[in-house]
Amino acid sequence: MLSTVYSAGIAGIDGFIVSVECDAQERLGNFEIVGLPDLAVKEAKERVRTAAYNSGFRFPAHTITVNLAPADRKKEGSAFDVAILTGIFRCAGIIRHTADLSRACFLGELSLSGGIRAVRGALSMCVAAKEAGLTEIFVPAENAAEAAAVAGITVYPLTDMRTLVAHLNGEQRIAPTQADHASFADAVLHSTLDFADVRGQSMAKRAMEIAAAGGHNILLIGPPGTGKSMLAKRLPTILPPLTFDEAIETTKVHSVAGTLQASQSLLSARPFRSPHHTMSAVSLVGGGANPTPGEVSLAHNGVLFLDELPEFPKTVTDTLRQPLEDRRVTITRASGRVTFPCSFMLVGAMNPCRCGYFGHPTKACTCSPNDVKRYVSRISGPLLDRIDIEVELPSLSYDELSAKEANAETSAQVRARVIRARAVAAERMASEKGIFCNAQLDAAGIRKYCTADSAATALLRGAYDSMGLSARGYDRIMRVARTVADLEGSEIIRAPHIAEAIQLRSLDRKYWGN
Repeated sequence: MLSTVYSAGIAGIDGFIVSVECDAQERLGNFEIVGLPDLAVKEAKERVRTAAYNSGFRFPAHTITVNLAPADRKKEGSAFDVAILTGIFRCAGIIRHTADLSRACFLGELSLSGGIRAVRGALSMCVAAKEAGLTEIFVPAENAAEAAAVAGITVYPLTDMRTLVAHLNGEQRIAPTQADHASFADAVLHSTLDFADVRGQSMAKRAMEIAAAGGHNILLIGPPGTGKSMLAKRLPTILPPLTFDEAIETTKVHSVAGTLQASQSLLSARPFRSPHHTMSAVSLVGGGANPTPGEVSLAHNGVLFLDELPEFPKTVTDTLRQPLEDRRVTITRASGRVTFPCSFMLVGAMNPCRCGYFGHPTKACTCSPNDVKRYVSRISGPLLDRIDIEVELPSLSYDELSAKEANAETSAQVRARVIRARAVAAERMASEKGIFCNAQLDAAGIRKYCTADSAATALLRGAYDSMGLSARGYDRIMRVARTVADLEGSEIIRAPHIAEAIQLRSLDRKYWGN
């Protein structure tokens, strides 16, 4: 007896459909799984056999062959357990042949008791099932909320094999899980953090607003206790809310990585990742024998915050160069190649020297000039080239810290201006494929969209000559000036916009001598 049911696997963050072909022959019992399975899939033989017995069903004493097609694509993980046992039950007649499984997909790991455990990547596999024309998907109950976010496919939550068999035989129907899009809309802008909490630092706040409006990477420099981390953690609160499509793509990354909370449907807030400086390059960009997303991908559509940036090894931070340019990471292994998305804003924070008090007005710096130079030189030139904005945070006086700012702007007020500026940029660049904000403009895009008046051009020419700017420096200033102009609703870049953009790049000369 031959039966075919459908399951799904994961490649990168995308799913693909797997046909689970089960054949049972009346001869000496043997059980084989073929189709390029990894060790976890091969171990399914013992899980499904024991789960069948403990669910109260007789496992067929036949020679059973299970083929996972396509046979040339590696199958990884335990998500095929439920599909394998469903196919075997169909062969054995435990699941009636009148049940229509031709448009159903089955996911889940079996426990020895017959219970069904959650798996990684359920959202991605549900998307693949829908794209393949399947209309029903059976997933572990813990994964049902995320799978239900995909419209156009019915999601059934599973707790154990007895319930699944009863449903397929028409004895007891499982209620499908419905997507809760209203709660996503309500939660998308909810945050306990607010820009109004940050005392003083008006210039840094302005720099963060410009960075958010243009999607620019930013570096915060200042002594300890000036609010660098506080500002960075509040950056997501002034970014535009996640669109539904962005939420789907971001959730897929976290689902595959296994960082999605149980029963969570969609990520409603932009990710904020803040890894420790002892992390490895693989942890940052992703990898491993079976490649998994790294921090740059977990920050997709959000913020990657690297605190104490010079403390990260150069070999680690230099791996950011390609992801920052391409906004994706491709990892190649002997088993194949996977690509993870990584469109994120980089926020770096650092002290001006090892002791932290270089240039401090009241505290003496214990570092020599060479010590300061060695410390800041830990940040490579190529990485600095990919950071559009640099801002210095001065120490705050007691009066500044203790003053009650009656008119302190909230995150909601700043975010409204950011959303307007992004909308202006998006409309202007609507014909450009893959460009959504000013930070993504290349040299051709700068020539096309960054039109400056004569006063602005003269000011930039003078700065170019006096500061010894490079071509990259010129591009950075024009991109930031374009964003400043968008915030003010100006189609033409004017001299004040150029002046502010130059000011946000002036720290190169102070710390790196550029």
